[in-house]
Amino acid sequence: MTTRAKFSRFSHRALRLLTAVSVPLMLMAPFAQAADTVPSFMQEVAVNEGPPPPASQIAFNNVYRLNDSMFDIYGNSLAMFQQHLRDRHPIILGLFSAKGGRFVLYRPNHEPLEAPSPPAVYRMAKACGHCGMATYEIVAPYCGGQAKVDSSWKGTMQWYRTQVQTALDSIESLDTTTENRELFRKSLNHVATFMDKCLKEGDFTYQDVETYARGFKPIAAELIALASSTQVGHWYKVLEEWKQLIGKDWDKTYALSNSIYVARQNNILFSVLVQFMGEQAMNDRLLLLETTDFTTTPDEMLTAMTRIIADRALGKVFFNDYFLMDYELLAGGGRKAIEAEAAKRGVKPILPPLVPFNSHQWPMRIDPKSGTGAATLEDTK
Repeated sequence: MTTRAKFSRFSHRALRLLTAVSVPLMLMAPFAQAADTVPSFMQEVAVNEGPPPPASQIAFNNVYRLNDSMFDIYGNSLAMFQQHLRDRHPIILGLFSAKGGRFVLYRPNHEPLEAPSPPAVYRMAKACGHCGMATYEIVAPYCGGQAKVDSSWKGTMQWYRTQVQTALDSIESLDTTTENRELFRKSLNHVATFMDKCLKEGDFTYQDVETYARGFKPIAAELIALASSTQVGHWYKVLEEWKQLIGKDWDKTYALSNSIYVARQNNILFSVLVQFMGEQAMNDRLLLLETTDFTTTPDEMLTAMTRIIADRALGKVFFNDYFLMDYELLAGGGRKAIEAEAAKRGVKPILPPLVPFNSHQWPMRIDPKSGTGAATLEDTK
């Protein structure tokens, strides 16, 4: 055998050996590289600066993710629950609005029916009442000797005084009774007189402001009476018609109204609904939902109502009480914890009375012995 042939045989054996060793190493190289570094274009999404999070944080995230995922699951079910409710129950929404309320009726297999707003005199009375209070807002920050030093209030007052005059000049053309026109004129003249005095003197005292406000008080009471009677009378007629329209399904109708803090007590729309649905419907089929703004949307109200009704079934399945979930589930434990902490410190805990979950009391303050002083505008001195 020639030297060349021997070298060739050696070369083939060497090549096979080199291949057997190097190919697995080549295949492993990307994986080895991936454990240490990534291409620069991946660093924004794949590389964390600093050390990795501790195992305890990763474990917490894994557990708490169950809570976040619950909202997705709940949201998907909520859409089905709402459709089931609308397919089986009439629903009335009584929403606060600047026009004196907004009532919408949802009936199974029907398009939503929205009632007309209260007559325009409601808005006119409210506008005149608000005008008197808006004027106070212009001057209030400058009481205490600041009005003459800082004349910033003048521009706003002159601007609003022009609007008051425009309204006064228009009163005779209003489509309302002579008595109502005189009331509106009286209210705006009271405001205009105070404004003119302030602008002429370029100054005012707290006593000037109080005298103006107290003089407006009886006028405000008349405006409130006019607006309230118009609003309530209108919604009475609407609900009488809807009760007849709904017929035998009235006793399974749900209704809800919204409220912000100042409208929780003696809420007009909710109170009117109670007259038609009865006391036993309160906190059952008739709900008062607190909102962060005066106005909200029908969709938001329907969603909130669906959550409440759907959770009642959950409460019955888990805890054998249909209304338990109307209340904060942690409240029972929280109440006991407050009592325990108070006991440790030797003080008496201040807590609301325990009432049954299925309570038909008014969903606001109803104990007349819980406070002192005036309870109506007429009672104020």
